[in-house]
Amino acid sequence: MRITRIAAWPIDLPLHEGSYKWSGGKSVTVFDTTLVAVETDAGVIGFGEVCPLGPAYLPAYAAGVRAGLKELAPHLLGEDPTQLVRLNRTMDAALKGHPYVKSAVDVACWDILGKVAGLPVCVLLGGRYGDSFHLYRAISQESPEAMAGRVAGYRAEGYRRFQLKVGGDPDTDIERIRAVAAVLQPGDRLVADANTGWLPHEAARVVRAVRDIDVYIEQPCLSYEECLAVRRRTDHPFVLDEVIDGIDILVRGYADRAMDVVNLKISKLGGLTKTRQARDLCVSLGIAMTLEDSWGGDVVTAAIAHLAHSTPPAFLFSSTDFNSYVTRPIADGAPQRVDGRLAASTAPGLGVTPRLAEFGPPAVDVH
Repeated sequence: MRITRIAAWPIDLPLHEGSYKWSGGKSVTVFDTTLVAVETDAGVIGFGEVCPLGPAYLPAYAAGVRAGLKELAPHLLGEDPTQLVRLNRTMDAALKGHPYVKSAVDVACWDILGKVAGLPVCVLLGGRYGDSFHLYRAISQESPEAMAGRVAGYRAEGYRRFQLKVGGDPDTDIERIRAVAAVLQPGDRLVADANTGWLPHEAARVVRAVRDIDVYIEQPCLSYEECLAVRRRTDHPFVLDEVIDGIDILVRGYADRAMDVVNLKISKLGGLTKTRQARDLCVSLGIAMTLEDSWGGDVVTAAIAHLAHSTPPAFLFSSTDFNSYVTRPIADGAPQRVDGRLAASTAPGLGVTPRLAEFGPPAVDVH
């Protein structure tokens, strides 16, 4: 089996809540996602998706996905899409860095592998654990009272894990954490996610001010070293996210006892192949994980679901269902949240069928 064509479509994904806001005044109202199709000479087509969280969150941006694919795709024609490790080495040799560009291609090839094997991707990634897994809900940055109200509403939808977007003015963030903590119920978990937004002295003030609250502190500062310094000043459970971009930083973080939980984002690591490697290392080291991506629609949500559903439950801190945040479905068969939980498809591959007729001609078409 050989790759004969790689095509990509840009698609706008508006948000149900109108906008999504996080640290530093950053916000997005419509996400620009890219759907990728990998076609083969056997007639099997695989699909992937990548959606950066705007251009100012990670070193990734939506137009860069398409530009990178135009550079990368010609090197992949004629390659066997079922040989995932070899394919990733070919991508890394053809395009240095830019893992987010490679992510959707890798995911699409897992979709092909599943379809050829007649198995869902989660089985190929390690096996299916249980019937479903729990999700977190991100609470966009607003006033303390509004964020507390959001938590109450989302709990009614079945969520029990809440990722509170902080990383702004420390005094306001302290109020946000306290306001939300006051409406939590037994069994709820609260994460205060600063998304790198605090300076070290601000983070030190916040963790000291909320030391009586049961809350996880996530990525308070920009650099690993700054986060490690904050970690050493608090006994709160600690999460690292933006700095976790490969195996080397995972090993370093484990050696430094820098975190209790890590967030693994599929596109930041370059696809399911490399994220599975990081996931399996975390299981071996005893590190809990949130398994997710930067953002996305139905195909991203399907990929996340297969990765999360194939992870031993004791190590799955949380996951997410991005397709419930947006107003536009882009594929049939995508997993849908039920009472704050999600399940990967049992169909071969990812189990999704994109609505290609709705998207017009592809912006990238290499064959």
